[in-house]
Amino acid sequence: MDHTARRIELEALQRELEDRFARAMRAHGFDPKQAETTALPGALAELYAALAETRAEVAELEDETGES
Repeated sequence: MDHTARRIELEALQRELEDRFARAMRAHGFDPKQAETTALPGALAELYAALAETRAEVAELEDETGES
């Protein structure tokens, strides 16, 4: 898969994870903006880790291709 197609795929996954994470945070009574400063329960921590990993992959691909 080329870089552009992979980046598009990862960006779509990132949007999905951001939406799922925000909904889950609100369902647990948290503001999604608190993610960096809140001790997250297991399921939220897993979602946050997946989101952070996806963001890092997107950033890496953008650095490699010079895109943003």
